[in-house]
Amino acid sequence: MHLLVTGGAGFIGSNFIRYILAETDWKITSLDKLTYAGNLENLVDIKDDPRYAFVHGDIADYNIVNNLFSDKNFSAIINFAAESHVDRSIQDSSPFIKTNIAGTQVLLDAARKFEVERFLQVSTDEVYGSLENDGFFTEDTPLAPNSPYSASKASADLLCRAYSKTHGMPILITRCSNNFGPYQFPEKLIPLVITNAMEDKPIPVYGSGMNVRDWIYVLDHCSGIKTVLEKGVPGEVYNIGGGAQISNITLVKMILSIMGKPESLITYVKDRPGHDHRYAIDPKKIKARLGWELEYSFEDALVKTVKWFVNNEDWWKRVKSGEYMKYYEKWYGSLNSGQGSQN
Repeated sequence: MHLLVTGGAGFIGSNFIRYILAETDWKITSLDKLTYAGNLENLVDIKDDPRYAFVHGDIADYNIVNNLFSDKNFSAIINFAAESHVDRSIQDSSPFIKTNIAGTQVLLDAARKFEVERFLQVSTDEVYGSLENDGFFTEDTPLAPNSPYSASKASADLLCRAYSKTHGMPILITRCSNNFGPYQFPEKLIPLVITNAMEDKPIPVYGSGMNVRDWIYVLDHCSGIKTVLEKGVPGEVYNIGGGAQISNITLVKMILSIMGKPESLITYVKDRPGHDHRYAIDPKKIKARLGWELEYSFEDALVKTVKWFVNNEDWWKRVKSGEYMKYYEKWYGSLNSGQGSQN
């Protein structure tokens, strides 16, 4: 099998590529625009693997995508490529519309044209909106996005549904709860808390910190995606949840306790507009129909994540300073967009 993994230099995409190369004999081509959250250092350990190739390009660029499909015989597409930070979408939604909606449309048209066997759209539980009670998001929960980011992801999901219904394309959609683990961009909550605590800097917490999220370790998410890719029924949606519901303030205090840092670092800040109160995924469908199960407990995975950031201080400091972009210039500086390295 030859996979096209879009957004492969990002947090979840890079973990997925590493996971697949370790678990299978599949080939992978990674397509990434290398915006602020795309980091080739995330994959430096596998850059010489003969089954892996990197291509620098934008999924919304019709020519780059079509040329890539013409050159390669892809068995499946895993679309991780997305602008994904809610705060950034509130400040400026235009990149989210271009990448998350128009980019998905370009990929869908190419997949249809070249008759790709499977198209897996990686989505988010945020498309369901906010839970105000003790219930759970199921695959039948109506879409009710509350931020420009989640609205753009919901739009992409609906495009995928339309292509499946109209053209009979073999499309699968996964919606996952909040991910955490190695290589996560430091603006996200868990790595922000860890790295700020390591530098004894204030840790910002929105509002009262009582917003609840359902967390999943990134490698469990990766195994869920692989399971859906191999066993999922085209046209279906599968929720992938970690079953670890916890308020933001409780999570922050857990991390500080693990690190032996004082809670006095916590600084409450004005809540963001449209802040969803609670997310919680019901993963019964993927478990019952496809046999997927979690491998990691939340507590053990959180400790592993803290240790990873503590042991990889050079990595996150380069990311925070912007120095990580020099890695691209070092290894791929002579390449133009749309060209890649086949090692």
